Parts: sequence; structure tokens; C-alpha cells
Amino acid sequence: MFCGMVTGGLTGVTVSAMAADSPVIAAASSLNPALNEIRRSFEVETGHSLRLSYGSSGNIARQIIRGAPFELFLSADERYVQTLVERAFTTDDGDLYAVGGLVLFVPQGAPIRADKRLQNLERALTDGTLRRLAIANPEHAPYGRAARQLLQTRGLWDRLGGKLVMGENIAQAAQFAVTGSVDAAILSQSMVLSPALAHRGRFAVVPQAWHDPVRHRMVLLKGAGQTAVAFYSFLRGPVAREILQRYGFSTPVEAAP
Repeated sequence: MFCGMVTGGLTGVTVSAMAADSPVIAAASSLNPALNEIRRSFEVETGHSLRLSYGSSGNIARQIIRGAPFELFLSADERYVQTLVERAFTTDDGDLYAVGGLVLFVPQGAPIRADKRLQNLERALTDGTLRRLAIANPEHAPYGRAARQLLQTRGLWDRLGGKLVMGENIAQAAQFAVTGSVDAAILSQSMVLSPALAHRGRFAVVPQAWHDPVRHRMVLLKGAGQTAVAFYSFLRGPVAREILQRYGFSTPVEAAP
């Protein structure tokens, strides 16, 4: 049995407590600020309501396989969608809707400088200034996997050792940063452009050549109703694309497949 939290922001209520005519949309945590805004635009335009459930893409995929009552899945990693396609949980193979980037985020007061080549981070690791660095868990969070690849590319992964702190998802990694639990974090660009982080520190966008693209794919799940289908279509339209771009995502017209 699935037991989860469904939320339109950072707080939530249980699925069973919600009205049955509002579909549950499952989405990667990196989408939180942008998708909340897209949902509001959709609800104003159509009069239909949605419920949003956020988490790491890998955990959401496992919840779907176990019977979670989701109608649409917005993954931050194509591979989780492909797994669901192969196991016949979806109506088709879905659609690429965004490509995300990584940033080095440094909270206010931390003794690290945000530079896109991570040179100051490396110096802080060498001289002991760096106490802790947060990333999302690479085992099930796509941005965590990209962060691990970035750190490996720069020769820092094996050196970090016990200084590495892993969040359950990208939102928890961001929370570690803004509460002062870590000196720096590798986050999605969408997170640092959200109102919750916009004035809480500094960030530098790292070169995408240092990690594989974080390709976001969405897919309708079998049994999806008309509202979920309408939202799927809305996500491919100009209003949603403009919002995603504003939060640092490349959208399919810009992003090569």
C-alpha cells in the first residue's frame, strides 16, 4: 500500500484526505518552484485543480510500481520513465520537457566562494576550510548523480570522504544549505532561482560539459483522467515553457535530444 504526502508547496496532506476529482501529479523535487507556478496558471486557465507530490525521481518510480495513485509523472531522469514504459505502467513513452543544469551554491556567511570551475571549493577542501558539502543522493536523485559525476570529473569525489552530506532529494540538499548545516551545496539551477533560496546565498552555474545532461521526461500513467491529460498538454505549451526557462531549464526547442 502506498502512503505518501501530496503537496502544492513544501507542506502537504495525505492522499486519502483529498477530493477524488483532482489528479495527483508526481514530480521531481527540482521542479517544485516552477511547477507550483505552472499549476496555478493551469488552474486559472482551465478551472481544474491538481495535487502535486514531490520527491526524488527514483523513489517516485518505485512508488508507481507499488501502486501509488499518480496520473502523471514528471521525472528528472529519462531512465526512470523508460523503466515504467518497459513495465507497461504508461500510456506511451512520454515526452522530453526540460533539461536542467547544476550550480555550486554557497549560503550567506560560509567561508567558500561560488566559482563555476570549483577552484575555490577545491582549495577549501585542501586547506580544511570546507567542513561539509551537500548533494542529493545519487542512488535515486538525478541531480545527485550529476553532482557525483561533476565531482568525479574535477577529481574531488574521492577526496571529499566524510565531508559529503547527502539529501534524500535535491530539496533536502538545498535545505541543508539554507539552514547552515553545510558550507556549500551542488544543486539544480531551478532550486537557487526559487524565492526560498534567491536571497540566501550566492551561486555559480557549472559547465554542463562536466556532467551528463539532466534530461527531464514526463509521461502519462495508465488510467490517467482528462484533467491529467490536459495538464500534460499544458506543460508542452508556451506558458509552461516560459516559466521553466525562467527557472533555468532549457526546454525541448533549445535542448538537443
